[in-house]
Amino acid sequence: MKSDRSPSQLSLQRPELLAPAGNWECAKAAVENGADAIYFGLDRFNARMRAQNFTEADLPQLMTFLHRRGVKGYVTVNTLIFPKELAEAQQYLRTIIAAGVDAAIVQDIGICRLIRQLSPDFPIHASTQMTITSAAGVEFAKSLGCQLVVLARECSLKEINKIQQQIALQETSLPLEVFVHGALCVAYSGQCLTSEALGGRSANRGECAQACRMPYDLIADGEVVNLKERKYLLSPQDLAGLEVLPDLVKSGVTCLKIEGRLKAPEYVANVTRVYRQALDEVMTELERPNPLFPTREGGIKAPLSVSERGWGRGQSSQEHYNLEMAFSRGLYTGWFGGINNQELVHARFGKKRGVYLGEVSRIHNEEVTVKLEAPVKPGDGIVFDCGHPEAKEEGGRVYGVVSKGRESVLTFGRNDLNLRRVHIGDRIWKTSDPELDKQLRQSFAGENPQFQRPIDLEVYGEVGQALIAIARDRLGNIVQVESGISLVEAHTKPLDTERLQEQFGRLGNTPFCLGTLTNHLRGAIMLPVSELNRMRREIVAQLEELRSQPKRWQLHSDVSFQNLLPSSPTLREAKATSPSLIVLVRNLKQLQAALEAGIQTLYCEFEDPRAYREAVQLVRQQQQRNKAENSSLLTHNSALLTPNSQFPTIWVAPPRITKPGENWILQQVRASEADGYLIRNYDQLQFFAQDRCIGDFSLNVANALTADYFQQRFGLERLTASYDLNIIQLQDLLTSCPLQWFEVTIHQHIPMFHMEHCVFCAFLSMGTDYTNCGRPCEKQEVKLRDRVGSEHVLKADVGCRNTVFNGTAQTGAEYVQRLIELGLRQFRIEFVNETPEQVSKTIHFYTQLLQGEITGSQLWRELKLQNQLGVTRGPMGVSALR
Repeated sequence: MKSDRSPSQLSLQRPELLAPAGNWECAKAAVENGADAIYFGLDRFNARMRAQNFTEADLPQLMTFLHRRGVKGYVTVNTLIFPKELAEAQQYLRTIIAAGVDAAIVQDIGICRLIRQLSPDFPIHASTQMTITSAAGVEFAKSLGCQLVVLARECSLKEINKIQQQIALQETSLPLEVFVHGALCVAYSGQCLTSEALGGRSANRGECAQACRMPYDLIADGEVVNLKERKYLLSPQDLAGLEVLPDLVKSGVTCLKIEGRLKAPEYVANVTRVYRQALDEVMTELERPNPLFPTREGGIKAPLSVSERGWGRGQSSQEHYNLEMAFSRGLYTGWFGGINNQELVHARFGKKRGVYLGEVSRIHNEEVTVKLEAPVKPGDGIVFDCGHPEAKEEGGRVYGVVSKGRESVLTFGRNDLNLRRVHIGDRIWKTSDPELDKQLRQSFAGENPQFQRPIDLEVYGEVGQALIAIARDRLGNIVQVESGISLVEAHTKPLDTERLQEQFGRLGNTPFCLGTLTNHLRGAIMLPVSELNRMRREIVAQLEELRSQPKRWQLHSDVSFQNLLPSSPTLREAKATSPSLIVLVRNLKQLQAALEAGIQTLYCEFEDPRAYREAVQLVRQQQQRNKAENSSLLTHNSALLTPNSQFPTIWVAPPRITKPGENWILQQVRASEADGYLIRNYDQLQFFAQDRCIGDFSLNVANALTADYFQQRFGLERLTASYDLNIIQLQDLLTSCPLQWFEVTIHQHIPMFHMEHCVFCAFLSMGTDYTNCGRPCEKQEVKLRDRVGSEHVLKADVGCRNTVFNGTAQTGAEYVQRLIELGLRQFRIEFVNETPEQVSKTIHFYTQLLQGEITGSQLWRELKLQNQLGVTRGPMGVSALR
């Protein structure tokens, strides 16, 4: 049958709704409330190690349950994998593939390669931990063999549409998935080193300590800024994409993902149900021929105007209430609408609140009076918010609610709370609704399916033949069932469409409901009801059997990760050269100090890439001086040539993130005509492909399979080892690859948070973004002071993204001798806001260290004592948590 829809309408696809499952109950809650797929972790290698998680032994039963219900199951393997874990990861992946899992969600580039080695057809989804923000990132994922990309949460609708257009033009299209609801990390996923820096717990290993949810003081030019009750400066509101669902559907994203593998089953049930209903409503509206929805050329739909969007919000007050009760630090559309630094982080609290009820207007005789802004009833749980969420807050269950005019009086059980700690003006939040929780639990209670998916039936037959029923589900499964009795002519009540629908539609307690029924019967015929019922049961049984067959992915038994390892390094070549000190500076004065100290390899990371031209000129002038000195020395005595007679090289760094339309920044960087470039992301691998390049730490190189990919495919001169590695893991990496591939950072202020959220704009201006903030980042020195009194440096880059650098420098000095003995020759130290004097002194000590004149312990003590750099032993130290 031909469709009467236009091509643009045909291109509109229903996105998959993907729900989180931290345990069996959550999986059931997701399935019974309409999830098309769930994602879950096993007991290793997943980014939510605090979740209950499933075990490998659970996989066959879990996948059978999901597939029988027409739901897909994706396993998260979304952490970095260390060298000694590759053998275990390989066995783990074999188990996952053999169990018929529908896809793996992967962060580690080496693991993508390993999956493709083991199985040519098992689907790989590029995790949001891969930090993909552009068409170049999608193309990179495709080159690895990924079938889908989870975009960074920071991508706006405008940017998602731009990425879709670019990958379509470049013929590198992959399905795109976005987060639609749940907690927002303030830092780019895959680029957050805060837990690592402060506690040796890596977010890239599923051990995030949620430092973004803590209070901070803002210090500008040495003075604490009075922000009143706003202290949670890095804690975004929770994402709620409900009101932009039509825009998301029209952008062509393939999958909408709900965050929350650490949440309760009631949360999963609640949020999944709201989005299932809203998405179905949106699809019904969008698929209806309607002049309200114009299309642009190329089938890309125009974004909805605000007036058009009213129906799409679907956001009945009930939906909004349910989402706030599920879990809420405040609900917001995140970055979908673009940058608005006044909205993203309200900064008043960093924990769950719920539904706002109003402010306390009177306290009298154990009664609290409030002008209610939302409903409350006896049994509901509330909390009083006096503006100090870090302290113990008063709260309890409501005993009685009495309306008095426009206000309501709340009473509580005797001794349930101390009303002396409650004040007029305190905000009241509803944190618990037992009635709603009960409804939600009932939605996934019991053994019988509660959420049913449609099957379409075609019925054929004529007198003297069997009745044939062909049933199809929406996943493409098809079964054919025949009656055991021939059809006979009907004298009364022949089988018509209505009677067929009635009998075949009795699908209670099955995973199915009747969708369309097409009647191809010829003549007035009949069949006993009992036979129709038998056929219906047979259809259900056969479809369930078909669905529960495990996916048969190809799985090679004769391959190993060892086939992908680079050839063994030759130690003799490495040991022939002496260790070299690389210095990264962040301003021209630091650069001058490093040049005067005779450093030969210089890296610059400046906030304004236009300043790189001057930096390059400084280095070129030094090269000219060295050249002149060399000529003079050669004239007199070549034995006088010193190491400093060589020519220093300068490498400059583009920003960490590149989004659509930001290649002008990369052009500014290249205009400096530096000797080479520090590569931080996938766009830069493309843009600087013809230049000399070194891969920076943000590429997350943690094993030999990843290192080999960057070296062989992109020809990078060196790679910076991941900051997630401790000394033992670092040694394992270095001994599994040629040593000349690597440099190791041994002194730095770890870049903890790297974020789209601009703290300067949000709290030092009234502006929403760079167009109206007045650029406080260019005028003030800003630090964030944490609860223990440490002051962390805040910097903005040219794209207005902020980095919080650990206020305390970290050193791996005590391990340098061991690394030199291994054959490592390239050691990097980094500066943030140190004075030229501090730079000179630090370089002097590390030069002595590399030359064997002092030990690592001596250096550590000297720096700590001499100039209050506050050096601590860094992440190279072996942590018990690993």
